[in-house]
Amino acid sequence: MSLLSKLFGGGSPKKAAPKPDPVDHAGFRIFPDPMPEDGQFRIAARIEKDIDGETKVHTLVRADLIRSMDEAVEASVFKARQMIDQMGDRIFS
Repeated sequence: MSLLSKLFGGGSPKKAAPKPDPVDHAGFRIFPDPMPEDGQFRIAARIEKDIDGETKVHTLVRADLIRSMDEAVEASVFKARQMIDQMGDRIFS
């Protein structure tokens, strides 16, 4: 590959990191999805629950930034569990 194409982003596309597996908690599904930002990761997760045949979804995004993707996944699950324990189905209101 030529030097110019490398300089201007013409290299091979970067592979996306695999998404972490969902976590079940108290009848809810937590999909940790930390958001990359300035070389760190913002705590974020999607929380889902089936209620009366409909899948309800809440997106959790926190201001916290964490250096490691693995730690951000753990923190995202922790914060989602905490929110579920505190609010239950009111998350979707």
